[in-house]
Amino acid sequence: MSSTITVRVEDKVKKESSDIFKEVGMDMSTAINVFLKQVIRSNGIPFPVSADVPNATTLEAIRDAEKGKMASFSSIDELMEDLND
Repeated sequence: MSSTITVRVEDKVKKESSDIFKEVGMDMSTAINVFLKQVIRSNGIPFPVSADVPNATTLEAIRDAEKGKMASFSSIDELMEDLND
C-alpha cells in the first residue's frame, strides 16, 4: 500500500532539485522516499539543521571589513557614543 503526500515548493526549487535527481538517476518521488527512509533510519533529520548562515546585515558587515571599511574609534567613549546613536 502507498500514500500520497502533497507538498508546495517554489518552482525554482522544484526545477533545480529535479535536475539534480535526474543526473543521479532518480525522479522526485524516489528522492523523497530515500529522504524519508533516511529519516526513519537515523530517527531524525539525516543532516544538520541550523541557522548558522549569517543574515544580510552581518554579511554586509563582513564584506565591509574585508574591504577595510571598518569604523575606527580613538576611545571607548567615542565608541559608546556611536553605539548609542
